[in-house]
Amino acid sequence: MQAELYSVCAVILFALGLIAFLVKSGVFHKVLAINVMGIGVFMLLLATSAFYPNAIDPLTHGMVLTGIVVAVAGSALALNLATQIDLPSQSDEMARHDKPD
Repeated sequence: MQAELYSVCAVILFALGLIAFLVKSGVFHKVLAINVMGIGVFMLLLATSAFYPNAIDPLTHGMVLTGIVVAVAGSALALNLATQIDLPSQSDEMARHDKPD
């Protein structure tokens, strides 16, 4: 019963992340939505491993832990790239305001 509840919550989390990814326009919001979708996938993996209570599968837990590390690194890279792309446009605006006419 509890595994089904976690599975349903995982699907809801994934759906909310997908909707936010499609609706929101900012880079930060899109990265956050992708992280929410990833959490839904991780939760679904762990919930499906609980369907077999007699068989303990450390592979699933190892995959989720590795996925969390990769998701954190990917989020940091995406946010860093987004700020690097946005920085030249801000410095160009400052340079235009500092120039005497």
